[in-house]
Amino acid sequence: MTTAPQHPTFGLDTFGDVSVDLAGDPVPAAQVIRDIVAQGELADAVGIDHFSIGEHHRPDFAVSAPDTVLAGLATRTGRITLGTAVTVLSSDDPIRVFERFSTLDALSDGRAELTVGRGSFTESFPLFGYAMQDYETLFEEKLDLLAAVLPQEPITWSGTIRPPLKDQSVHPRMERTLPTWVAVGGSPNSVVRAARHRFPLMLAIIGGPPQRFAPYVELFHEATEKLGHGRLPVGVHSPGHIAADDATAREQLAPHWIHNRTEIGRERGWGPAGMDEFDAEMQHGALYAGGPETVAQKIAATIRDLGIDRFDLKYVSGPMPHEQLMESIRLYGTEVIPRVRELLAG
Repeated sequence: MTTAPQHPTFGLDTFGDVSVDLAGDPVPAAQVIRDIVAQGELADAVGIDHFSIGEHHRPDFAVSAPDTVLAGLATRTGRITLGTAVTVLSSDDPIRVFERFSTLDALSDGRAELTVGRGSFTESFPLFGYAMQDYETLFEEKLDLLAAVLPQEPITWSGTIRPPLKDQSVHPRMERTLPTWVAVGGSPNSVVRAARHRFPLMLAIIGGPPQRFAPYVELFHEATEKLGHGRLPVGVHSPGHIAADDATAREQLAPHWIHNRTEIGRERGWGPAGMDEFDAEMQHGALYAGGPETVAQKIAATIRDLGIDRFDLKYVSGPMPHEQLMESIRLYGTEVIPRVRELLAG
């Protein structure tokens, strides 16, 4: 068992799933975006440390430009960090990514952060003219370029995906170094890549017992130590939902989780989801759903077992109503996080 860090932090992640109202009717994407801003404001008000928004380019998700939504939140929040979950770096330009987030950092008075990944959804590749056969090369080289941009020194860089750069500067300059994480779904090569570039690691644990990711945490720390980088933070991103009690959380979440899992599974060749799978994930897997005490106990166990520095709850799973999401956020900030800290202190 790994010892938990002294002061872990806690975040919320959303992919901006297109939602339904309490009557079950679809909500327009524009309203979903406005609802996300309200959710971020509440997260800030109840003391949550981080708020992150994912990037997708498909009809079941409302957010294709998370940095723009975060910029809106920057002017309506005061302390919470504002980041992505994730920016699909492979189909973006690392220099433009830096420029957008240096601007966000200015607007938020130093609260921007960036999480990049290859992306488990690939609709952005054909949309922006990238070939799937270049999937690995695109991410490897663009991550390397991003690492060259972040120190804010003149950039000299060459690769195979774009013309070389020589002594180029990027603006606006930041007042600090942009905190940047690399999201990994469970590939040892991806873990080592993040360590090599000296980026903190965000593990996307979306199914099965979280403890099975312990070897990846150990591999990351071993790699950073051998590379001479010192200890870098590790975080976990997992789905969940909080309600007044376990039965209510199960009743609210199950139909939306099953819908989401089945729709994505249809694209990826999985069988349809059902209540047996949902209950197994809720009881033994990476679904942090239930009343405040149930969720707090499960988060505390994950932090202890993996020795992580940060836990981000993906608080939206499918088309859940805004009102239920707001209550989940309120409970996470006011009851779950304080209880997790009590459990870890004990």
